[in-house]
Amino acid sequence: MQIKAIIIEDEKSNRENLAKILLEYCSEVNVIAQCSSAIEGRKAIIEHRPDLVFLDIEMPGGDGFSLLESFEEINFEVIFVTAYNQYGVKAVKFCALDYLLKPVDILELSQAIEKVQKRLRAKSDNIRMQNLLANRSNEVNPKIALPLSDKIIFIEITSIIRCQGEGNYTHIHLKGEEKLLASKTLKEFEELLSDYHFLRVHQSHLINLNEVKAYMKTDGGYIKMNDSSSVSISRQRKEMVMERLKNI
Repeated sequence: MQIKAIIIEDEKSNRENLAKILLEYCSEVNVIAQCSSAIEGRKAIIEHRPDLVFLDIEMPGGDGFSLLESFEEINFEVIFVTAYNQYGVKAVKFCALDYLLKPVDILELSQAIEKVQKRLRAKSDNIRMQNLLANRSNEVNPKIALPLSDKIIFIEITSIIRCQGEGNYTHIHLKGEEKLLASKTLKEFEELLSDYHFLRVHQSHLINLNEVKAYMKTDGGYIKMNDSSSVSISRQRKEMVMERLKNI
């Protein structure tokens, strides 16, 4: 299937380079417009109704998020193309969206295009994008995307009591004794949740500090959570963990 695409990027060389790569390696993508600003990009989206928008996060005169927020309904796919930006990339990861770092890697670009094709074929309602923008206006308790075996679900961060790693998977323990198995490593969840009062206390355990019930001094010391579960503390992390627990 042919994909109508627009590139929105303030640097001309980056726009032209991406368009050239797409022409050479992704023949299913037809670039119908190239825009140098968010304002220009908004006009092009309204006029051309693209299937896909390659969008820079940081641009003079309006960033990529602001551009998306200006639409009441987002009925196109988005691939962010950005220089490394910790917060922008984290926001994108939260919602299971695709992003490419500059300079664009051809293999990563091809993989992102394949995902877009699948979503367009399935005519998904793009709930991932809606969730991203909702998180932008609710930074205190945003939702996080959990990739399960057969679907992606969205849950509020405050509903998570603790996370337990198991290889490339993580068991997510929620309030109400519900447990989910997500296909992400514990390290990935640590990176996403560290700004929301979560702490890695063991190689296999990441806890929500708001859900700590007690610190037990017996058996070398361990943490009791509000769901009555017990969480071990590694010797290497004990001093740091005790310092954080004092400030709860």
